[in-house]
Amino acid sequence: MNMEHVDWIRQIAVIIIEYTAIAVFLLFLLGALVVIRMYISDVTQTQQTVRRNYPVIGRFRYLFEHMGEFFRQYFFAQDREELPFNRALRSWVYRASKNIDSTVAFGSTRPLNQPGDVIFLNAFFPVLKADARPNGVLTIGAAGARQPYTTAALVNISAMSYGAISAPAVRSLSRGAKAAGIWLNTGEGGLSPCHLEGGCDIVFQIGTAKYGVRNEQGQLCEEKLKQIAAHQQVKMFEIKMSQGAKPGKGGLLPAVKVTAEIAAIRGIPEGSESISPNGHAEVKSVEDLLDLITRVREVTGKPVGFKVVIGDVEWIDDLLAAIHLRGIASAPDFITIDSADGGTGAAPQSLMDFVGLPIKRSLPLMVDKLCEYGLRERVKVIASGKLITPSGVAWALCMGADFVVSARGFMFSLGCIQALQCNKNTCPTGITTHNKDLQKGLVPEDKAKRVANYVNNLVYEVNMLANSCGVKHGRALQRKHAQLINERGLPEAMSEVFPAVKVRDEYVIAGDS
Repeated sequence: MNMEHVDWIRQIAVIIIEYTAIAVFLLFLLGALVVIRMYISDVTQTQQTVRRNYPVIGRFRYLFEHMGEFFRQYFFAQDREELPFNRALRSWVYRASKNIDSTVAFGSTRPLNQPGDVIFLNAFFPVLKADARPNGVLTIGAAGARQPYTTAALVNISAMSYGAISAPAVRSLSRGAKAAGIWLNTGEGGLSPCHLEGGCDIVFQIGTAKYGVRNEQGQLCEEKLKQIAAHQQVKMFEIKMSQGAKPGKGGLLPAVKVTAEIAAIRGIPEGSESISPNGHAEVKSVEDLLDLITRVREVTGKPVGFKVVIGDVEWIDDLLAAIHLRGIASAPDFITIDSADGGTGAAPQSLMDFVGLPIKRSLPLMVDKLCEYGLRERVKVIASGKLITPSGVAWALCMGADFVVSARGFMFSLGCIQALQCNKNTCPTGITTHNKDLQKGLVPEDKAKRVANYVNNLVYEVNMLANSCGVKHGRALQRKHAQLINERGLPEAMSEVFPAVKVRDEYVIAGDS
């Protein structure tokens, strides 16, 4: 290399150093100006005390508060601490969805003295694998509907509206439900092509705004009802009276999520907030509810029930007494009991945290009332509310549920990381957002397999628990098979805490224990 080349390289290096120094100085100057501007803004504003007392530095408090929402689960929370679903629960769902080993080592991390927790009673002579049986089939609507629905499905997909969740998420659920042989509830947002795409059984939910089956005045349209019922995949109709995320308040979909397609499906203007009334305008008494159930059943020919979060309980006696006066054919074909401990929907925190009864109280209450009025065989009971693991499902079966439905469990199977962004259109996993860039990570072909894996492994372990308790399948579980931890931290027989003569129908499989 000659001297000319060396001089040229030196000149280039000097120029780079000079420009780098200038750039660093400008960045430093810009940073200083930004800090000065923030300082002046902080000491002159009057809304936030921390910023006023600690200018610039105080801003980190709000940043850390926001970022803590995302980092808490990774660095600070222990397996059993985080809410609404702790890491132990989520990890089980993730493993089940990926169809990988779900065993753990070195003992349980679950405390065995928490009031309300369940302990299952293993039999001295458990059922051997060779003697185990599949869960029996059940028929819903045999006494009232022209087209009853018969299914062996034990755990199904609860109501999540298209709009609240994304198109790829609905496609994944539809395909996964078909593969697993379970039903998918549309939620109150109407029936979309994404629901039908996978070919699964569908429960169409009629919300207070009548989305998908409303006329221009927002009232129930029988012609649109008939059109929905004409789909062979639509097996049942569920009238939503209330839901766990916000008992006493209607559904809420932010304007940013109301796309042209969603607006067309719901029958509302594009880009405007989708806010449902907090009740059905035509239902102001139990007689009105029975009238609506009868009307929908006559128009569609299919089983009809309702979904409710139980709070006040006086209406239950009124409803069941009214059924006897009208004849048991007038009864709802099923009742979905939702827990008051929240759900996937956006809701005011005051409703989410403080209104309604949890499923641990409301499910046995409804089952016992149906037994008391002799309607247990007529009305099927569906339990909903944080029942995402085998123990939760088995508890509900012991308590008297015929079916269990879950929304958040299936969201975890799709890859939900509990980022708590469901209502902001910024879900990082593409499940509850219409942002195409965020949706691209959710591939229906892959996620559908995880949906099917999750429910299949869930039901497998429910039946494993049942076999351990000495019965041949999950639907044979009764209250005698479990105990509940009382306020003193001691196990107490479930059948003594919640006595009932009979909590579930007899099933078609002979020889059940």
